[in-house]
Amino acid sequence: MGAQDLGACRLFVEADLAEGRQVELSKPQDHYIRHVLRLGAGAALRVFNGRHGEWLARIAGQSKRTTRLELVNATRQQTSPGDLHLLFAPLKQARFDYMVQKAVEMGVSRLVPVVTRHTQVAKVNGARLQANMVEAAEQCGILSVPEFEARPLALGKAVGGLEPSRLLIFCDEAAESHDPIRMLGTARRGPLAVLIGPEGGFGEEERISLLQRPQTLRLSLGPRIMRADTAAVAALALVQACLGDWGSGPA
Repeated sequence: MGAQDLGACRLFVEADLAEGRQVELSKPQDHYIRHVLRLGAGAALRVFNGRHGEWLARIAGQSKRTTRLELVNATRQQTSPGDLHLLFAPLKQARFDYMVQKAVEMGVSRLVPVVTRHTQVAKVNGARLQANMVEAAEQCGILSVPEFEARPLALGKAVGGLEPSRLLIFCDEAAESHDPIRMLGTARRGPLAVLIGPEGGFGEEERISLLQRPQTLRLSLGPRIMRADTAAVAALALVQACLGDWGSGPA
């Protein structure tokens, strides 16, 4: 297998991948290949589907309606994604896009929008969320696109749906300790979930309910008040450094 080439064009496709197989691109991908990259017959690019690794492909033909790729050989074997969930209160569009893209880059394997007492945005555009995840995975050499909930879940339902063994890292600006690295250092490795609340913070009844869950760690992100999208990136960086795949063991 060759080294990863971050400069190569990468596309996410739904089709199965195997040597010699031909794959037809979607209309947006066809437009991107023709009119943005201006690639023609014989041009090389890389494709992945989250199941069969990454493959070198060449443009086998272009009709008026589509572009066909022929798969040449595997360049990277499929790896298992980490087991890191992000639960978050939905945000307005630009900040939502940023947070989703960074979550993918930071190794999140599942995104779950949640509705809390102070949530200001109650709906999520599932197609936009999917597009942001795919774009981040394509640009950053990631082999798997995270799973996601298209509709926001009530906070209690989202947290209640976590496996009892999954450690929930509950990021709360009202937490007393300002030493998150020390706090995370006391936790054990394993399946993880990070919970980021809305701009208005959590309601007191929500804090009480969350802290009644056994596998829950209430965490301060330090003395500064962060916007929710910034808090998500900061929390994921801390978690990956202390408990996840930036450290000595798997997430």
